[in-house]
Amino acid sequence: MANVPETPLPTLDRLGVASVAPDLDVKQVAQDWLSSFSQAATAGDVSAIVSLLLPDAFWRDMLALTWDMRTFSGKEKIAKFLTDRLGLSKLHNVKLREQFVALQQPYPDLAWVSLMFDFATDVGQASGIARLVPTASGEWKAHVVFTNLEGLTNFPEKTGPLRNMEPNHGKWEAQRKREVDFVDQDPLVLVIGGGQSGLEIAARLKYLDIPSLIVERNPRIGDNWRNRYEALCLHDPIWYDHMPYIPFPSTWPVYTPAQKLANWLESYADSLELNVWTSSTILEVKQNSATSKWHVRIKRADGTERKFVVNHIVFGTGLGSGVANTPSYPGMDRFKGQILHSSQHKRALDHKGKKIVVVGACTSAHDISQDYQQHGIDVTMFQRGSTYIMSTKNGWETIMKGGYWEGGPPADIMDRLNASFPHHMSTILNQRQTKRIAELDKDLLESLHKVGFRTNLGLKGTGFGLLAWSKAGGYYLDTGASKLIAEGKIKLKTDSTISSFTETSIKFENGSELSADVVLFSTGVGTPVEHVHRVCGEEIANKCRPIWGLNEEGEINGAWRDLGVPGLWYMMGNLALCRFHSTHLALQIKAIEEGVLTSRYEPWSLKA
Repeated sequence: MANVPETPLPTLDRLGVASVAPDLDVKQVAQDWLSSFSQAATAGDVSAIVSLLLPDAFWRDMLALTWDMRTFSGKEKIAKFLTDRLGLSKLHNVKLREQFVALQQPYPDLAWVSLMFDFATDVGQASGIARLVPTASGEWKAHVVFTNLEGLTNFPEKTGPLRNMEPNHGKWEAQRKREVDFVDQDPLVLVIGGGQSGLEIAARLKYLDIPSLIVERNPRIGDNWRNRYEALCLHDPIWYDHMPYIPFPSTWPVYTPAQKLANWLESYADSLELNVWTSSTILEVKQNSATSKWHVRIKRADGTERKFVVNHIVFGTGLGSGVANTPSYPGMDRFKGQILHSSQHKRALDHKGKKIVVVGACTSAHDISQDYQQHGIDVTMFQRGSTYIMSTKNGWETIMKGGYWEGGPPADIMDRLNASFPHHMSTILNQRQTKRIAELDKDLLESLHKVGFRTNLGLKGTGFGLLAWSKAGGYYLDTGASKLIAEGKIKLKTDSTISSFTETSIKFENGSELSADVVLFSTGVGTPVEHVHRVCGEEIANKCRPIWGLNEEGEINGAWRDLGVPGLWYMMGNLALCRFHSTHLALQIKAIEEGVLTSRYEPWSLKA
């Protein structure tokens, strides 16, 4: 991951401002700034736009002006970007969303006017967010501008008033079978994997009139969750997790059990009439170098094979490779007990009466250890390195309350507000938030330290955020296991490193020994590009740009954007990321198919 800068926040003292007037006409501030912005943008006047920004401002764009995901920091880079792209994008028809104008003061020394607006480009409708801060001169200038493509003007989603209006008497079932079986046409897009990533991109494509086929190796949609360990439960709150078109009902629990989510995904695919082939295997994928089209061969559940020529392949196969990362130690071959990886684990009662050692100290290690303890099974967690710990009670209330929360704005509005905080701009803001959460979690953290559990505050003290963006791990959002560790109910080993296995135990470098009947490694599952390698071959995989981690602009590598191979995409992330970025990926595919994506503004020189 590229270096993450600690960019100073636009605090009142840095701006030379003592305070914000209590009688400030917030709406007038927003209208005045946006009026100036609209005039300058419509006229293509880059210098006038730049004059509305702070010298160290950020502009983050998702497709609207760049057909990519870019963040530009500082007036010089923003001016270069606007000089290159404003004329091509033809930004116009700027309108304020008055209901989303507010003065916000997250800390005593930090205040801004947040505003949301709509605008049009040469090919689409877009939205924008700006956060304006006061200056010593009395002017309000933008510290952040965020622009986001919402849809294509001539190719709108077939939802609401554009849905199918015709009655269907007795024909629907036969029509659906022909559609699912692709009797009359080949799909334009092949989606590999039927988890939330695959389902959400297929749904977005369907309502943009792009036929797609999801190929899922498991017998049922949702099995990617259903087949994991029974104790698995989402640690994200439900308000953050809604899916496109069909949000979770208001009766849904705040934290979703994996089995329940699996059933929801199955019903989601059925309700949205997504084309899914389960128990199916991709036998061959080859790209025609002249046309860039993909020639694929698929074996279905009944043993029959089909061949298709598709324009796009989307991998929806998750953050890891699906292959267990199990470390190798001398003597493992002589161990008489069972060695397995967390991806192979199903239920605690499979090991009733056994002595368990769980190697690892992040999310799955905690979940599985807690499950063992609650079933009365002797379990010891071996912690190899420090872990970021945040209680979900204090953490989510600090981070999400008022946003992704009961009574908060709709999820699609929150997605845009959330995205309007560029990663590099947010470092110090996240440090403040993390420090506050640690203060609230003080008793919990101290109780862990007393038994030897090692904690940290995340990369650069930013909590779990940069850990998630860099490696999708290294943390545990506590839902109860930390208390069990502190009380000694889940035993802990942290004082050395593993040296070898014996027939009945693990030996450590300091000479200590830990007897075990079962050793469970909770140590990760590889990298996403390994999926591409297995399906498409080494040559294609080697052409792919990095997938995941932040680049030098603070944008995620690879996911939801051009991978460096024509017609090859990677859709990934948790439910919230998939909800938001499935639109971005679907719009790119639709724009390519309709011939309106003519040029990207890509950071070719950036390093991963």
